Amino acid sequence: MSSAASTVVSASQDNQDYIQFCDYLEQSSGITLGLNKAYLVKNRLSAILQRNGVANLREALHKLQHGNEQQLKLEIIDAMTTNETSWFRDQYPFDYLKDSLLPDLKNRQVTMPRIWSAACSYGHEAYSISIIIEEFLQKNPGAFPAGIQIVATDISSRVVESAAKAEFDRLAIARGLSDERKNKFFTPLAEGAYRLKENITKRVRFQRANLLESYALLGKFDIIFCRNVLIYFSNINKSQIMDKFAQSLNQNGTLILGASETVTNYSNAFEMVKCPRGIVYRHV
Repeated sequence: MSSAASTVVSASQDNQDYIQFCDYLEQSSGITLGLNKAYLVKNRLSAILQRNGVANLREALHKLQHGNEQQLKLEIIDAMTTNETSWFRDQYPFDYLKDSLLPDLKNRQVTMPRIWSAACSYGHEAYSISIIIEEFLQKNPGAFPAGIQIVATDISSRVVESAAKAEFDRLAIARGLSDERKNKFFTPLAEGAYRLKENITKRVRFQRANLLESYALLGKFDIIFCRNVLIYFSNINKSQIMDKFAQSLNQNGTLILGASETVTNYSNAFEMVKCPRGIVYRHV
């Protein structure tokens, strides 16, 4: 075989391996990749494959599909997960939580509201929710005497472990957090890092969870935040996730998606609710 022909065969095999990897990634995590993202896979996985003694993507796929390589699977999913986040991201969901959702739960005398931060990344969203709750309780003493539970989940075990520590470096603390809240709710550590205070962290529980799997063990919720995540899923997976969200919400519970995400064409279990600066969805 000539050198040119060998190169063509190699490129074709690499392309087939990439397509099979994309299929595996979608089936195992819901993440969908386009045909033009092979460079991204190579860049993110090269160190992981080398560390695990795996020669190439084809060998990695064989181990994942035919062996008991749970650690390799977790490392690959961790590497392919996008974890873009900031404090009080987009702001309006947190304003709506403060101005409408928490007052409504209080007026309905819900004993112990439960909130789910799905695909929580490094915990900024879950902790932002907890800060809003703390500020609400300070203005409404006696509200929710049994407390409020926040469950925060992510498919990445690495980011869940990091989020649970509630420690953030100088860069992580800067995005979206006012000096007033930083001084009030964080304790300075060495080298410009900060740790959240216990009154914020105590109501948040982190655990690993895959949105493609069952949510039954998480229980029922009054509010679900799942923002800027479903854009990475196929339409079929979006529909399945929406249905499971509906099953996980109490009657009249609220689903909050990202600004570019919608339940339209994916689920009939929700009605649209317009809030001052955006849209949320109520379970009907």
